[in-house]
Amino acid sequence: MYIADLHIHSRFSRATSKDGDLPHLDWWARRKGIGLVGTGDFTHPAWRAELREQLVPAGEGVYTLREDLRLPDSAPGEAPRFVITGEISCIYKRHGKTRKVHNLILLPSLEAAEELSARLEAIGNIHSDGRPILGLDSRDLLELTLETCPEAEFIPAHIWTPHFALFGAFSGFDTMEECFGDLTSHIHAVETGLSSDPPMNWRVSALDGLTLVSHSDAHSPSKLGREADLIDTGLTYPELVHAIRTGEGFQGTVEFFPEEGKYYLDGHRNCGVCLTPAETAALGGICPVCGKKLTIGVEHRVEALADRPAGFRPETAKPFESLAPLPEVIAASTGASAAGKATQALYEQLLRKLGPEFSILREVPVEDIARAAGPCVAEGIRRLRAGQVERRPGFDGEYGVISLLTPGEIARFSGQLSLFGLDLPAGKPRPRRELKKSAPAPEAAPAAFQPEGLNPRQMEAAASMAPVTVVTAGPGTGKTKTLVARIAWLVEEQGVRPGEITAVTFTNQAAAEMRSRLEQRLGGKRAVAPMTIGTFHAICLKLLGDVHVISPGEALTAAEQVLREAGKKGGGKALLQAVSRVKNGTTLEDAGLDGDLFEAYQARLNALGALDFDDLLTEGLKKDVTGLRRFRHLLVDEFQDLNDVQYQLVHSWSRNGDLFVIGDPDQSIYGFRGADARCFQRLQEESIDVKEIRLTENYRSAPAVLETALAVIAHNPGGERVLIPRRSAGPAVRLAEAADGFSEAVFIAKEIGRMTGGVDMLEAQALDHERPVRAFSDIAVLCRTHRQLELVEKCLRHDDIPCLVSGREDFWDEPAVRGTMAFFRSLLAPSDSAALETALRLVWDCPADLIQKARDLWEKAAEPDIPTLREAVRDHGILESWLDRAEEWLPRVQAEKPWKLVEQWEAQYGTSPALENLRNTAVFHENFGSLWNALVLGQEADLQRASGKRWASGAVRLMTFHGAKGLEFPAVFLAGLSAGALPLESPGRPADAEEERRLFFVGLTRAREELILTTAPAPSPFLRELPETVVRETTGRQRAAEQLRLF
Repeated sequence: MYIADLHIHSRFSRATSKDGDLPHLDWWARRKGIGLVGTGDFTHPAWRAELREQLVPAGEGVYTLREDLRLPDSAPGEAPRFVITGEISCIYKRHGKTRKVHNLILLPSLEAAEELSARLEAIGNIHSDGRPILGLDSRDLLELTLETCPEAEFIPAHIWTPHFALFGAFSGFDTMEECFGDLTSHIHAVETGLSSDPPMNWRVSALDGLTLVSHSDAHSPSKLGREADLIDTGLTYPELVHAIRTGEGFQGTVEFFPEEGKYYLDGHRNCGVCLTPAETAALGGICPVCGKKLTIGVEHRVEALADRPAGFRPETAKPFESLAPLPEVIAASTGASAAGKATQALYEQLLRKLGPEFSILREVPVEDIARAAGPCVAEGIRRLRAGQVERRPGFDGEYGVISLLTPGEIARFSGQLSLFGLDLPAGKPRPRRELKKSAPAPEAAPAAFQPEGLNPRQMEAAASMAPVTVVTAGPGTGKTKTLVARIAWLVEEQGVRPGEITAVTFTNQAAAEMRSRLEQRLGGKRAVAPMTIGTFHAICLKLLGDVHVISPGEALTAAEQVLREAGKKGGGKALLQAVSRVKNGTTLEDAGLDGDLFEAYQARLNALGALDFDDLLTEGLKKDVTGLRRFRHLLVDEFQDLNDVQYQLVHSWSRNGDLFVIGDPDQSIYGFRGADARCFQRLQEESIDVKEIRLTENYRSAPAVLETALAVIAHNPGGERVLIPRRSAGPAVRLAEAADGFSEAVFIAKEIGRMTGGVDMLEAQALDHERPVRAFSDIAVLCRTHRQLELVEKCLRHDDIPCLVSGREDFWDEPAVRGTMAFFRSLLAPSDSAALETALRLVWDCPADLIQKARDLWEKAAEPDIPTLREAVRDHGILESWLDRAEEWLPRVQAEKPWKLVEQWEAQYGTSPALENLRNTAVFHENFGSLWNALVLGQEADLQRASGKRWASGAVRLMTFHGAKGLEFPAVFLAGLSAGALPLESPGRPADAEEERRLFFVGLTRAREELILTTAPAPSPFLRELPETVVRETTGRQRAAEQLRLF
């Protein structure tokens, strides 16, 4: 039999000892007598690197420390084995409540840890803390873990801890099924935690089929073994997991006395109030000293969920032993301090004479202990084994204390009174007052979908019989709801066939949401499948059929070549932007583009046999859609954002059917792309029998948010705007002026920490429980530009707050990324000459004549014949090098997952931040084709980072005002509201104040409940337009040293 402690932390976790390395863990495990130790923190890349370097295999799925790294020990025990483990903190929203759950994961190998870490890294920050904080639902983390590694074991950690646990009083669930849903059967064990023992857990019948495991959660090697498992199997990973899953070979646990745990009873540590559950109930859960909510302890929570009386023992219950660390036992037996020199000296003496700590506590005869340490310690250990322990319970983060001998008894034993074997009466147990339970109302799960009622104007719009219906809908007035209702009315009331309906959205995400709502409304996927729902580009691609669409990276290569051949200065990206504006309706003169360059770029595309992204619209406009049934009923969302080409497409597609458009001129923010807010007026002027409807009831934002937004937009032309709030009042809008940009970012990070109730146990204890706790996914930080978000991101990551920057795609334009992607693409699609050319130029700096030779050879081969090709490129060094790499990488590209390909590429040829971003994007694509299609179709950056199963990180969202269009959040920060940034001023391009004000209006109306504006000195002139009801405050300058620590 061996002792296992599977939940520990390395020095890479917060609030841990600097000795948390493998040599010290090995040294302390030998001193303790622990046979199997979890590595902890497998997600941290620096710790994984140490594990790879310092551990050697010692059986299937277990490792041991390299012999040359072991620390000296005068009484060494047997070298322990290590198994790969880690803890992940999940903070997310479920059933309208913020959940905070810690989960322990066991893995069969370092390779499995690498793969799972790569997938987690694409979701959140795993670099700053060995126990990463992710905004990922525990159920989805379980699914991701098992999909990545079916042999993994997933164990909810310290399940009763108030702030961060499955059954935690503040942010947990009442049942296992609530947390893990359809995957509950994959949970085989739960970790009971320091503040509960098996008898407490036996009272909850739902835990009967699970193995109750116990571990130390040690943040220092010296704390190993505070709790542990007793296992009688071979020392391999498969046998360990089999014991946990079935109970076969699992002999029980070594337990902390639960009263010693720091969350055993209820109370307030700062007020000195410690209460039993019954006493807390009598006080209504309110502290009698400060009047705030009490911290509910583990005993109270167990009592609330228990369906059995105290003392009940299931037939299948495993045995357990209640022990305490040997230094604490020595201190409790001698009256000394556990950390004092005398105690430590005696502890070392016992280890030298009697062996490892667990042997001393559990097995060594009392007489032998007396000879080695004296009668007091011997009697203390005898009482410990017999359970004759006085306990002062812990509460609200303060550890409890055990007592074995009174001062008088210590004096008598020190006088050599022979009392061995004399059973002293145990202290009288504290009378137990049962907590009276009321039958709690079960937490409401999301109800099955019911069609929401429409207000009169929404109903009028949905049921309009006019050939052209124009709906002006301000923010939060139910645009998507009205569109869905319109489609449902067409199908259900008018008998329209689904295949005769086309709905145009501006993003793939909006299209997916509309399709999902319609499936719920109309009865499933089959009812909606015939409809055409998508962006202008996606619909045009469907119309055009089998065409080759060039990737952005390939287009950039083509643009750069055009500039080189023309002898023109400037960057390819600027040329592409100008070309795009022309293709979307801007004149060459207004775009500042030389006509010859435009023609040369188009000629280059023709030579490649390809279209670029904008060509999808211009070529789609040429298609004759007469007679196509799909356009008999055309609906267009966000109509105010149409440019001229898109407007012409709408005109063409609606020629033989009815047209329904919806949008808001005050949210027209894409003038730089050719959008014109006057498209509503243009449509009315060009159409006959137009019905106009205005939606004015706002269901999104609190009254204070709407008042602020309307005060700002009133400064634009267009008359009085009306938005009637239908949401209840929330907190006042705040404007915080910081001393500088750094202070502004720190302020935002600290505010988010307070909103979310702290991100670790220490912070959670420090905050009161009066204000509602938000999930990370409830919060967004919006700025005018991506550059402004960088400092905010650094401050959030410094505070271990998970965040995700949406819309950042600049890394795709880096030559290293473009070259790598193009090379992989050319291997899988030899006919894609643009990919081959991009790869040869960017990876090998190949001259044009050799590129043409390679193209001629490569395109002819449906399946590359390497020996024949090698003969053809003989004596052409660059092409020989290219072919060598193609031969090496072709089997990998066909077999490996994309993230693995990128990782191997980095290992062989060097990495960069851009390639790291590529890897973190690739990790959720099952094959290269999926990754390539995501790039070419131009999905939003947040979707490109999502998995095939759409695991969504619950992180704080960081995005630009433009990127936030169409989204909403309970709490929103608008940051960087400074002169020069809003309105945005750039050389040679005067700011359009009206459009910039509309952009500010969009940002303001993303907030549902709470809106905080921040600025540094020289505030934006738009802030002068805020109403007097906005609460103004200042935040101070941070010390320079704090800035240095941050970076």
